[in-house]
Amino acid sequence: MVVKPEWLRVKAPQWQRVGNVKEILRDLALNTVCEEASCPNIGECFNVGTATFLIMGPACTRACPYCDIDFDKKPQALDPSEPIRLGEAVRRLKLKHVVITSVNRDDLPDGGAAQFVRCVEQVRQVSPQTTIEVLIPDLCGNWEALAIILQAQPEVLNHNTETIPRLYKKVRPQGNYQRSLDLLRKTRELAPATYTKSGIMVGLGETDSEVKAVMRDLRRVNCDILTIGQYLQPSPKHLGVKEFIKPDQFNDWQKFGKSLGFLQLVATPLTRSSYHAEEVRSLMELHPR
Repeated sequence: MVVKPEWLRVKAPQWQRVGNVKEILRDLALNTVCEEASCPNIGECFNVGTATFLIMGPACTRACPYCDIDFDKKPQALDPSEPIRLGEAVRRLKLKHVVITSVNRDDLPDGGAAQFVRCVEQVRQVSPQTTIEVLIPDLCGNWEALAIILQAQPEVLNHNTETIPRLYKKVRPQGNYQRSLDLLRKTRELAPATYTKSGIMVGLGETDSEVKAVMRDLRRVNCDILTIGQYLQPSPKHLGVKEFIKPDQFNDWQKFGKSLGFLQLVATPLTRSSYHAEEVRSLMELHPR
């Protein structure tokens, strides 16, 4: 077993604040990826009153071996009240920026696109000043469904590439690397004003050159924002960590990403796709569209 290094230790959260956020989420019967995916930053994010909302869940129709979200081939029907409850949570938490993500819903013809739209519209109604980021699945390559989501005009469209092409069959067996790139490329074609974002995790056996190749691929499809973080094994039944990447390597990727022209690149061991996502508001002021 690989021992977790010093730099991956997180500060103990202020549980009073964490408890307040959890109380709101429980009261409104909402799921968060922070809890469902066992995110290491849950304490920090809950402490400052933020959360990444997980809609259409908590069960996923895919069983990726790195992910801690439950698997179910036939998950529950969509809840029409979910967008209303999500909007209320945004209002109570006074969020300036909200991230809305979902499980994969391959059982639905539109992959859940219409539910994303309903959530975005509800947030706009109750908190018009809140910027919105949608972190979406690949929709099985259904670009009509993608267009439906983009018509709601989220400020940021995020779709994680997750890993390098060589590891896709092992890490993301129901995904497709080229399809993920195509989704980001198509987003820029359909909605030029929307900022595109992706994320990858490292420590699964990839090489530095392979990570940089993915970074180049993402810039070729005009991806604006990239996050890179250390993969952590959620439980013994999940994929194991091959290597804990040292902070110096993340610094190197940060510099390389800047040379490629990413508007924002966050690369640290504890970085996750929606970690400090609210910083995109500053980016939008610097690079308006």
